[in-house]
Parts: sequence; C-alpha cells; structure tokens
Amino acid sequence: MASVKIVLPGDIIDTRREEDTTQQESNVEDEATVIRLGPGLVQSSEAVSAVTAGVLHSNSETNRWWVAGNKRRYVAAVGEPVVGVVVARHGEGYRVDIGSAHDALLSHLAFEGATKRNKPNLAVGTVVYGRVVVANSVMDPEIECYNSNTGKSEGYGELSEGFMFKCSLGLARRLIDTKAPVLAALGNGVPFEVAVGVNGRVWVNAGSVATTILVANAIRNSEYLDAKQCRQMVKELLEKQ
Repeated sequence: MASVKIVLPGDIIDTRREEDTTQQESNVEDEATVIRLGPGLVQSSEAVSAVTAGVLHSNSETNRWWVAGNKRRYVAAVGEPVVGVVVARHGEGYRVDIGSAHDALLSHLAFEGATKRNKPNLAVGTVVYGRVVVANSVMDPEIECYNSNTGKSEGYGELSEGFMFKCSLGLARRLIDTKAPVLAALGNGVPFEVAVGVNGRVWVNAGSVATTILVANAIRNSEYLDAKQCRQMVKELLEKQ
C-alpha cells in the first residue's frame, strides 16, 4: 500500500483494487480474484471488517490482507510460520508450545520424507520450525514441518543447536520481511542462520556462542530503530566484538 492505514475493530475494509474492475464486471472468478484474509480480519456476508486494532497490510501478489498489531498473545492463523517447543509426545505425534492459548498438534508424518516406519524421534524440549495448517476456534491448532504441496522441507523442521529467544509480535512480523534492515546489516557483517516465527519467537545460530548472542541482541535492540539506526547499531556491536 502507498500509505500506512490504521484500523480499529469494526472498520470496514475495502479490498477492491483498480485492476479488479474488469474481472468483476465480467463475473469471472479465478485464483487471482480470491481474497485471502489473515489475522485481524473477518468476513461477514460480503463485507470484510477488522476485529483488532493495528496497521492494515496487503500483498498484491497473493491478494492477502491482514492487520499487524502488537498483541501480547499469539493467535494462530493458517499459513503462518511459527517457532515452537515440543512439550509432550503422544501416539500420533507431538504437542508443541507455540505461545498461543492452546498447544499445537504436530503429526509424526508432517516432516519431509516421513513414513510410518521412517519418522523423526523428537525429544521433549526440541525446538521446531513449522507452518500452521489448521487454526479455528473449536480445534487445537495444527502445524507441519514441511510444505505439503511440494513435499519438501523448505527450511522447516527441527532446529538443532543455536539459541531461541522471544520478541514482540510486532517485531517478529517485521523480521519476516526479506528487507528487514537489521537482518540485512547483520548479514553483511557475520554469517548466521535465522528462523523467525510470527508467534514472537526467533531462533539464531551463528557458529559461536559470542556471535550468536551478538545477533540476538542486535535483533532485540532493533525494535524501535529505523533502517539507518539499525545499520549504525549493528556496526557498533561488531566493532566491540
């Protein structure tokens, strides 16, 4: 969107685009005209309204709309990446703490190449990176550690070694952006791996303990900084290392 738009609960959202006019007049409905609603938005009849306060965002490529706010507790939404911790094992899989009101379910078979005979054996306390596939008000959320459409892990799965820490939900959503200034500045200075969950959990691994702590501190410190301030902050941290 060209400008930032703040919405409040009850606000009606206009999801129409100028380029949609011709398609609407011809009543042609295809994949491109389907509106996908993310967190903070609900549809009632033909109107889309906000249910939480925050900044309205949209993605023109996927036609997805959502509201980004700095809530204290994560509410699971389908398609979102999350970092979780295995808290229990059961016959069909695991229960994973993702910071929401209820633990998420993770099947033994929800991994790349997993079968009934060849499946991962995760211990309680294991950190995993997954994607929400079921999220509604009457069922526990479910996650998977691979892309079920391609059968590939695509970065999801067990996160071994490294360090996981918590941050605000607002910062987590900004870190998901491939152009996040703090991650770009860190990438120019040190090699590291990162997995960001929109549930306010971030996992980093930079090879050594000192560098991992540096990366974690830089990410935490970036919450209220602009791009220029992020680059300066990272530069100062690297000079002190």
